[in-house]
Amino acid sequence: MEKVIEIDYLPRSYFVPIHETKARWIVVVAHRRSGKTTMALNHLQRDALAKNGSRYAYIAPTYKQAKNVAWDIIKHYSKDVPGIDYNEAELAVKYPNGSRLSLYGADNPDSLRGIGLWGVVFDEYSQQPSNIFTEIIRPALADHSGYAIWIGTPKGKNEFYRLYEQAEEKDWLRTLLTVEDTGILPDEELRDAKKIMSKDEYEQEFYCSFEAAIKGAFYADELARAREDGRITDVPHEKGYPVHTWWDLGISDSTVIGFFQNIANQWRLIDYYENSGEGLEHYINYLQDKGYIYGSHFAPHDIEVRELGSGQSRLETAKRLGINFRIVPNLDVMEGINAARRRFGTLWIDEDKCSYFLNALSLYRKEWDDKRGEFKPRPYHDWTSHGADMLRYWAVTNYEKGSGVTVVRPQWKGYNKGGGVKVIRPANSSYYRK
Repeated sequence: MEKVIEIDYLPRSYFVPIHETKARWIVVVAHRRSGKTTMALNHLQRDALAKNGSRYAYIAPTYKQAKNVAWDIIKHYSKDVPGIDYNEAELAVKYPNGSRLSLYGADNPDSLRGIGLWGVVFDEYSQQPSNIFTEIIRPALADHSGYAIWIGTPKGKNEFYRLYEQAEEKDWLRTLLTVEDTGILPDEELRDAKKIMSKDEYEQEFYCSFEAAIKGAFYADELARAREDGRITDVPHEKGYPVHTWWDLGISDSTVIGFFQNIANQWRLIDYYENSGEGLEHYINYLQDKGYIYGSHFAPHDIEVRELGSGQSRLETAKRLGINFRIVPNLDVMEGINAARRRFGTLWIDEDKCSYFLNALSLYRKEWDDKRGEFKPRPYHDWTSHGADMLRYWAVTNYEKGSGVTVVRPQWKGYNKGGGVKVIRPANSSYYRK
């Protein structure tokens, strides 16, 4: 005879289809305070109790958010389970049947590698790196044909928006719930919120508008204009033109490479690569594998800093491996952002190959000062910063204030006057020849 465990959870009517669906992939766009996090955690807990020895994950944008938002909720709704065990240090709930529900942050994706999962929930997916699912979680679900639920409130047209749009074309379940659909918030509360919040904030938070601008986002207008102009689209590699690269070099965090072509007064971002935990050799090999014919390679000024262990700079290491970097001017961050804004009208971006970059750029924003109740005059540093920094380095290269675009012209021996670049062709070895 099966043991019955009663949980103090009654699903709201508009979430019942989520609990009853057989769909493996589910996208839930819901307004603020709709109860989506409570729904998702109880969905995972139900399945954990039903399948002995199973494992589930809840992923918030940051580990701190997972602890602040979800930990008390799951402890409340699991308190009546006999023999329940809480691991506060690991934010994990251990059930008496050997199952486990763990809370994670997308800011530490390495903590998710190597585990097998039966189900996962991404909360506020619009604020998470888009590759966390494809590169880490999707393989973790393979052994058990596990499912994924993406929940959140819109923050512009980023990866969460793309996922919601694509769900309609696939055999997925998707739902969008505004305050009118749920009826959960009193009219008086909504009227008061409307008086205080901006129109964009109100439409985004309570009516799930993907069109609303993200508060404090640096490139919201530029991205919107680029989409209107058709400059975020399929941008093919033109074989008759060299490819220039701009890098943001990380040590403990991500390294980014942007692949650009300069054609007929247009700058075309045809490709984008981001990774972490790898040395320079990995990225140089990656360049070779792409098969492009390269022009100039640009890196920030800190590539010249000598490392304590080897006594060599990464500039010297790269040169030894066959890449002669040019150093990007060391300008103020805000000056660089303004340069990128001015030059954005010349930029075409491949929507597919640069989707991670577009997602990061749409969320790149000013840092909020809680004490003063206003934005600080600097960017908020998180996973979105790496791609945005790469764009900034592109913008300040050979850039003069108010002059618009200038052509990249290397000043080294062997300069090809006709093409404007020195061409480095891939060698048959694992590195480039000088």
